[in-house]
Amino acid sequence: MLLPGVFVVVVTWLGARLAVSGDLSVGQLVAFYGYAAFLVTPLRTATEAADKLTTALVSAARVIALLRLRPLLAEPLTPAAAPAGPAELADPSSGLRVQPGRLLGVAAAVPEEAAELADRLGRYVDAPDRPVTLGGVPLEAMAVDTVRRTVLVGDKDPRVFSGTVRSELDPLGRTNGDDAALLAAVVAADAQDVLDALPDGLDAEVEERGRSLSGGQRQRLVLARALVADPPVLVLDEPTSAVDAHTEARIAERLHAVRRGRTTVVMTTSPLLLERCDEVAFLEDGAVTDVGAHRTLMHTNQRYRAVVTRGESELADAGEPS
Repeated sequence: MLLPGVFVVVVTWLGARLAVSGDLSVGQLVAFYGYAAFLVTPLRTATEAADKLTTALVSAARVIALLRLRPLLAEPLTPAAAPAGPAELADPSSGLRVQPGRLLGVAAAVPEEAAELADRLGRYVDAPDRPVTLGGVPLEAMAVDTVRRTVLVGDKDPRVFSGTVRSELDPLGRTNGDDAALLAAVVAADAQDVLDALPDGLDAEVEERGRSLSGGQRQRLVLARALVADPPVLVLDEPTSAVDAHTEARIAERLHAVRRGRTTVVMTTSPLLLERCDEVAFLEDGAVTDVGAHRTLMHTNQRYRAVVTRGESELADAGEPS
């Protein structure tokens, strides 16, 4: 808007000076002004075109940069099939071996190491030299979609999207509208209070990012969503970090029952969860240094006992009210 206005002002001022000096007649001044006024619209269009061109060039550069990105995980040229039945999950980098159909707890001296292990088990990162295998087949040899359907990783940072509770629990429609399956998962995750607090139950609307829910409610809702998916291998990273001890004890007991016969790995230092595991692996400096039952490790491994006892005190301080 500024440039056309300045153009008209300059032309009018210059023409008026020429008319006063006698170099330009009044009629010529009026005609000249008319020409200038007529040129305002094309000039405005030209400036708008320049603005659009600048925006287009910047946007095109961003699009090209995005298209040049390569996936972090490469798809194999000839994807291998996932094992047909229960199979051992092994991570050579840490020495972890998960027997099929077992509930394995992983207690890590450093929480970040447990998160890195969970990423490797779910193939969110690759370890080319020592790849994770399922039934002897490297996950890198499988299509990423196959890995995602076979190994489900429950992140400790729960993400809840807007929509109904039903769509939140079963976004892919795996249960075919079977509310009984959804409610069973809700009970296993001890999330009945979430439904009780919502007027429409499974049909209630959840706000974006679950803003209307507490941290513990979001965490249990996400756990129920993972249980509804019922993957062959489920990896949970600190699934009860935001709940109180009573709720955690109920989740531990029900998780063991609902996942019976399916492979489950739980990254946690909670003694309530570790007590219910079939076996516990202790992770130090990125490697499994001891394996055994929780009670056995509590008596035989001083480092394990120190890590688990610290986790128990932190849980009591930060737990969510039931």
